[in-house]
Amino acid sequence: MLAVESLDTVVVPEGERFGFWHDLVARESVPMRVSSDHAKNFRAQAQVVGLGDVVLSSWSYPSLDMHRTGKLIRRSDPEMYQLALPLSGSGGVMAERRENALVAGEFIFVDTSRPHTSTHRAVSPEEDQLTTLTMLVPHALIPLHPNKVAMILGARFPATRGIGVLLGQFVRQIITHPEQYDPADAPRLDNIARDLMAAILAQRLDAAETLPGEVRNSSLRIQIKAFIERNLGDPDLSPSAVAAAHHISVRALHRLFEADDTGVAELIRLQRLNRCARDLRDPSLAKRPIYSIAAQWGFPDKAHFSRLFSATYGVPPQAFRTAGGITAATRGSDSQ
Repeated sequence: MLAVESLDTVVVPEGERFGFWHDLVARESVPMRVSSDHAKNFRAQAQVVGLGDVVLSSWSYPSLDMHRTGKLIRRSDPEMYQLALPLSGSGGVMAERRENALVAGEFIFVDTSRPHTSTHRAVSPEEDQLTTLTMLVPHALIPLHPNKVAMILGARFPATRGIGVLLGQFVRQIITHPEQYDPADAPRLDNIARDLMAAILAQRLDAAETLPGEVRNSSLRIQIKAFIERNLGDPDLSPSAVAAAHHISVRALHRLFEADDTGVAELIRLQRLNRCARDLRDPSLAKRPIYSIAAQWGFPDKAHFSRLFSATYGVPPQAFRTAGGITAATRGSDSQ
């Protein structure tokens, strides 16, 4: 799996927990002056996933005030941009003399090379632990002029639409399920993370056209794949429909994916078949007709679906379901 470091303040005596956390933040993120209303009994957890140049983290704590001062910057500066996504609570951030609210479900953007402060508090007694996801990307990997980027420090980015949705889903997926990835996947994930951050910043600055073509294309491919996943159940989903939804020609769409092993039409077909196979393996759906599952994922023609499924998985859909998702090839190898 990916390289992950998980820590919990419960492993140290109660009186030492806040100091332990303070040192952890400095080591795994950036040196900050940190305080908390719960410093006397500070229960907190952290999970840090290194992808290479990019670092993703999850931080849980009861309350927190953080100050990145000029003195700390002069002492140590990794020269990183940070996007933070609080999942609960509320607070505020000040950067470049601009003050903004810290809102659950919205990214906030800061620069480790410039002073900034933030506060994070629970909004109800039930919120005994607050969680924030963060992504750190080196300045040098974001192909936007620093003076331009400085214009949006302290700004909020919605995680419920556009590239923000993709970025939020990406960070959550990696942090929540690092075991689903091999170390060899880290460089590819690292590239995706930096391209998504560059795209969301450029979009906010209306500067998407200034990004290198490779970054723009990578971001567009990610958006298209997400669009396909969201619309697999539409029987009219096709390369032409995908191209129209993204305001590009079908030829440009195919050119965008020509370096991939899988073309757009095949990608749609395989994603649909994977969803069908998943549902056929699901015991809770055992009584649901196969044709109903196929139609849900964009296969209204039963005979066409059966031929495609058999060609892909080696057995007809009914045999696949009966065997619990074990293909003929797998059964054959198990019997040897």
